[in-house]
Amino acid sequence: MPNRFKIKDLEGDYQVVRRDIKYPRLELKTGNLILIVPKKYKQPQKLIEEHQEWIYNKFSLIKESKERANKKKLNHQRTEEKLRELVSLYVKKDATKLGAMPSSVRFRNMNSKWGSCSNKKTLTLNKLLKYLPYDLIEYVVYHEMVHLIERKHNKNFWKIISDKFTDYKQKEDDLMDYWFLINSNIKNRRLYNE
Repeated sequence: MPNRFKIKDLEGDYQVVRRDIKYPRLELKTGNLILIVPKKYKQPQKLIEEHQEWIYNKFSLIKESKERANKKKLNHQRTEEKLRELVSLYVKKDATKLGAMPSSVRFRNMNSKWGSCSNKKTLTLNKLLKYLPYDLIEYVVYHEMVHLIERKHNKNFWKIISDKFTDYKQKEDDLMDYWFLINSNIKNRRLYNE
């Protein structure tokens, strides 16, 4: 039987994951509440009580995003090969602007993010980017390229992002909307075997 929580008018399930860590944390990356706690942590439900406002606010944002997602369309015509070509163009253009080049660019299916940049300067991009509009693919590539020169999401990072994308907050919202749209299509098995 799943664990349940109730905060104001919000009810839902949550999962407890025990790991070899010091401090507990909450995750909502995919729209599901996950409590990641140390192996011997006694009362995970206390985390929910301590962070009720944060959980409620995040679920409200997710609900809004899912509603906006219903009005968006996925690009089913772009192949993975075309995505790779497009990304290659963006990487070259951004490398010139930023003065930094990744050591390599990889593509894989990722469960909770659009991309990442490793300490070894490898960009890993989600294959699901192929379903997004051009401007969002360009934004994700640039976002990861900026990590080559600024590792953390600090003030300087967002300054560099905003130099090219003044509407980056809207882009972040759009990415969240598409995330939920794509995942609802995956759950309904509409994106398998494409």
